[in-house]
Amino acid sequence: MDLITDTKTLEAFCDRLANETFVTVDTEFMREKTYWPILCLVQLGGKEEASCVDVLADGIDLTPLFDLMANEKVLKVFHAARQDVEIFVKLTGKTPMPMFDTQVAAMVCGFGESVGYETLVNTICKKNLDKGSRFTDWSKRPLTPRQITYALGDVTHLRDIYEKLMRTLESNNRAGWLEEEMTALTSESTYIVDPDLAWKRLKARTKSTKVLAVLREVAAWREREAQRKDMPRNRVIRDDALIEIAHHTPTDAQALERVRGMNKSIAQGRYGSEILAAIKIALEMSPADYPKPPAKKDLPKGLGPVVDLMKVLLKFKCEHNDVAQKLVANAADLEQLAAYGKEAAVPCLKGWRRKLFGDDAIKLKEGNLALAVRGKNIKVIDLDRVSS
Repeated sequence: MDLITDTKTLEAFCDRLANETFVTVDTEFMREKTYWPILCLVQLGGKEEASCVDVLADGIDLTPLFDLMANEKVLKVFHAARQDVEIFVKLTGKTPMPMFDTQVAAMVCGFGESVGYETLVNTICKKNLDKGSRFTDWSKRPLTPRQITYALGDVTHLRDIYEKLMRTLESNNRAGWLEEEMTALTSESTYIVDPDLAWKRLKARTKSTKVLAVLREVAAWREREAQRKDMPRNRVIRDDALIEIAHHTPTDAQALERVRGMNKSIAQGRYGSEILAAIKIALEMSPADYPKPPAKKDLPKGLGPVVDLMKVLLKFKCEHNDVAQKLVANAADLEQLAAYGKEAAVPCLKGWRRKLFGDDAIKLKEGNLALAVRGKNIKVIDLDRVSS
């Protein structure tokens, strides 16, 4: 039973999977021409069986699938879960619970940053994936046997990967690390786009609150229009055109037409009038209601060498403990540590990150820890112990 195309078979399959401790899950979807992903196929795997669910099959009712995703007695295992989970949130309003992401778990277990599924299959399962169907059109029917075989591989190998990673997490007592990292992935708010916040993903590179106010309103208009028409944002208006509009602040169609990235048909049509209306909203609001640029402290000069030492310490600690650097700290965190030490508001001064790296980073900052090279290795020297 490689492909399920009717409700009765789906219900029986999901009933069996409901008795499992975990199920592996993957999806195939299309998104090139739409705002929302178009779900085409769902792959599910238990300990002994796996099947693809043709969600586009005539008359199929996906309620058994959604019930399984909501069944809190069954762990849902994904790899790089964000886009898959976004689809379920869009369809049901809820994230599948509970959830396990093997990409995140692999970073906790020392497989590197944002490790790909193919890498884990090669490393853990000692298998090679057939990549021939990776960029196939999953919306076309009928699906070929090769497509189905490829899709099933995304959940059958995932079983072995999950079990290996779980054994590793249990042996090194890092299951709690994973739970902390999964918090954002399991929150519905992660997948709900607020049009009024859409401006934050645009790189306006300005400190003008007035420009940001205009950008906020036109970006919100575009987001709502993209959602309404179910088309990619840049097919409504491109990012660079929105930024140009925010900087030039046109107040009539002729001025809008002169903005780079716009043209007469847009400026004088419905889009143009709606953009101008959005600009008017921004210009008429009180400056007190303008959005503020992200707060960024000016870092003291001469921090470069200190930051470089922090990078060396971070790399050493992460390699020594088999954990991806990305999970512990980023470049901005290291700058904050170098500048403000224990007063820095950074994640690596909390929880397991502090034990692994943060405490020693503070010692390095305060002159109580040194780094030396011995042969081909880095040696970390606690100067407090040496002096005592």
